[in-house]
Parts: sequence; C-alpha cells; structure tokens
Amino acid sequence: MRRAAGVLLAALSAASLAAGQHPVFSGTAALEFTRKAVAFGPRPSGSAAIRKLQAYIHAELKPLHCEVIDDNFRASTPFGPIPMQNIIARFRGASGRVVAVTGHYDTKVMPGINFVGANDGGSSTGFLLEMARALSHTPHKDDIWLVWFDGEEAFVRFSETDGTYGSRRLASQWLSDGTLAKLKALINVDMIGDRDLGLLNEQESTEWLRRLVWDSASKLGLSKHFLTEPNSILDDHIPFLKAGASALDLIDFDYGPNNSYWHTAQDTMDKLSAQSLAIVGRVLLAVIGQL
Repeated sequence: MRRAAGVLLAALSAASLAAGQHPVFSGTAALEFTRKAVAFGPRPSGSAAIRKLQAYIHAELKPLHCEVIDDNFRASTPFGPIPMQNIIARFRGASGRVVAVTGHYDTKVMPGINFVGANDGGSSTGFLLEMARALSHTPHKDDIWLVWFDGEEAFVRFSETDGTYGSRRLASQWLSDGTLAKLKALINVDMIGDRDLGLLNEQESTEWLRRLVWDSASKLGLSKHFLTEPNSILDDHIPFLKAGASALDLIDFDYGPNNSYWHTAQDTMDKLSAQSLAIVGRVLLAVIGQL
C-alpha cells in the first residue's frame, strides 16, 4: 500500500512540474492521507496514538522541500498537564511575508466511544499533508507555513480555556516573536471532508479574507459549497484574530442529518469525499496565488 501511494505521489509531483510549476491539489491523495491518519484510531492529545500520527506526519514531510519545526509544550487542562505538539512545515518564499494554512490533528476524548474523527481531525490532517505535497515543487512569493495544531478539542467543555490549546499557544508565540507582524493571512480548515460540503460563512473571520475566498470559489464555479447565511463559531482562528491577525475559518458544521455525525462513532471514512477535499484545495491554492 505504501509503495502504491508513493507511486501516486511521484506521478502527481511530476504532473505539477509539467504544468509549469503550478501546484496541483489531489483530493484522492488527500483522502488517502486522511485514511492513514484515521487508521491510528482515536487520537486524543497526549495519547500513544497521536504520537504515532506525529511520526507519520513527520515521515511524510521528510522528503518534501520544507523546514519542519516541532512546537512542544505542556497544556494545562481539566485533566492536568498534557504534552502537546504543534507541527509546522515552512515553505520559503522571497517576500519576507507569511501565509499560513492550519488545521488540527487531534481527536476529542470520548470515553466508551470509538471516535476516530475521520472528518473532525482526520480531514484537516490529510488535507494539510496533500497541500504540503502540492507546494513542495513550486516557487512561492511568500513563505507558506502549514500548521497541524494539537489540542483543538476540549477535554470537558469548549471554552476560551478548554480547547484551542495549540492555536492559543502559537498565536501568543507569534505575537511575542514578531511572526504575527509578517503574517498576511491565516486560513484554518476544519471538518472539510464531508461528502455534502457546505462551508460556513463564518462572521468572526476577517471580512476581506472571507470575501477573497468566496470570490475565488465563485470564479472556479464552486460557489454552492461556500454558504452565504452568516454564522459564527469558536475555532482555531480565534486566537489569531484576538492577537490582531487576519484570519479565516473554513468549516462544514452540518455533518450528517442535523449534524448527527459530529463527535460520534458515526464520524468515519465512508462519510468523506475526495471531491470535497479537492474543492477546498483548489480554492485555497487560487487564494494563495492572489495574496
């Protein structure tokens, strides 16, 4: 299976080069990356399974043309201190500015439930791995940083102090070390693999950035997947907005009938679609080219 996947990725990289250095995002490859992440089972922060997933992410990033940084920290949670790791893949540009695409790779602690988080945690993990592959052989005007957040999920109840551990940590670090001043935009992806893709018009997000993404989707003929009704949600983009950055959350929060698959054992690979991942990938590559 690994050999077959390697052949597929090599062919996709060759296609990118043949297309004149324009990155090509494969929904099929993103779905396969997601499948491999989900195969580790439930992956709560600090667990043996998430450590295996961390090793897998590192192994997939190793042959790509990027700098990988591990941001290790201990988060204060309702269950006590828990070790966490944000993973950052940096693709260097020439402008000195940064565009970040982010998502979480942990799953929620669900006692007694085999919660594998195919969409919620899995799809963002696989999406970012395919985005890394798509970007790995093309030049970039700006630095492009891909970030896998640990600790997005709350341990008890989602609030400003329980959940978004990794993004709160990194937003604070980037504010203090000057990275935030170089950040053009941050786009967070979450639950973007749903077969019936409908991304929220998230109103906490930065207006100009949301408009750029929605306009890009329209030009690509993909508007039906980018909803118009206003909604708000607390997710990994919020700490960066609070720190003064331009940030956007792309999330499908209508997963199954009446959102019935969310945080249940029903969140499995059969609910996902390569086409949905490809839609988000195509739009974000277009947006990165315009930023």
